[in-house]
Amino acid sequence: MNDIRVPFLQIYRINALRALGAAAFCLLAITSAPPSPPLADFVLKAMGTLAIFIAIAGRGWSLFYIGGRKNAELVTTGPYSVTRNPLYLFSLIGILGVGAQTGSLLSMMLLVIAAYLAFDMAMRGEEAYLGSRYGRGFDKYKEAVPRLWPDFSLWRECEDVPLRSARAIGSLRDGIVFLGAWITVELIRLGQAAGLLPVVWILPI
Repeated sequence: MNDIRVPFLQIYRINALRALGAAAFCLLAITSAPPSPPLADFVLKAMGTLAIFIAIAGRGWSLFYIGGRKNAELVTTGPYSVTRNPLYLFSLIGILGVGAQTGSLLSMMLLVIAAYLAFDMAMRGEEAYLGSRYGRGFDKYKEAVPRLWPDFSLWRECEDVPLRSARAIGSLRDGIVFLGAWITVELIRLGQAAGLLPVVWILPI
């Protein structure tokens, strides 16, 4: 299998996630979290904020290891030695954080579940590609390292941080999308509070 499939899958994944995100924000614009004690709301938002920054830092950390080697060689060190998909893992953490900013546990759970299903499809496609390209080498890696949830006992470091391409640094901007989503959620909440956005449904939790 040639390399054409990988960019195609990445474009498909990006477009699917954009559509999913647009649909999610449209729903958030007409729904509202139920009233909750100020302390509970503060704790949920604080945890969400922490999750967003963990996601941004984690994605940057992962990109420093994969550098410009993505789709060129099988990376199995650093964060890729404890989970096969650290970028997806940290993205899920970021989405959980954005969901927490809505103040609704239901919104948070639905966002994470929808994102996981989208990521699952992407991971299946990428695994098929890597299996066809690297054969037994990828099979051994797949057997030894968890797909998503990390096992830190497997940590294996490389001799140096293999940042080989400026594209890796450019990819750090992908993590900033979580800050943009956070700002959008806050603007929606402000619009609803000011009566500029209609609240069609108050969520149960």
